[in-house]
Amino acid sequence: SAVMQRFVVLLLTFSAFTAACGQLLLKYGAQGRNDLVSFFNPFLIAGLVLYLVATLIWIYVLSFEKLTNVYAFTALTFVLVYIGGVMLLGEKISVAAGVGVVAILFGLYLISQHNA
Repeated sequence: SAVMQRFVVLLLTFSAFTAACGQLLLKYGAQGRNDLVSFFNPFLIAGLVLYLVATLIWIYVLSFEKLTNVYAFTALTFVLVYIGGVMLLGEKISVAAGVGVVAILFGLYLISQHNA
């Protein structure tokens, strides 16, 4: 049903956003660290927790949705991490990478419309 489809998209979008936040926190927490003890910090722990939450949501959706539909949303995580890396971590983006991000978003849109 349309309501169920919206619920699935909402869950998967939330999972992608949570996973992306987790990845950004992992990067921030790992940045400049060089000894094992320094990797045990609040940013890395929060990143791991968020990534775990995202994974559990993803697995839950897998319990009733086709893998091909669910897996497509991992591309959204890539896009969100890329955007977050640029906006929050000051990483540089090339024109080609920007076009690639747009292409991924367009592909995700096409996949979600096909499966609606």
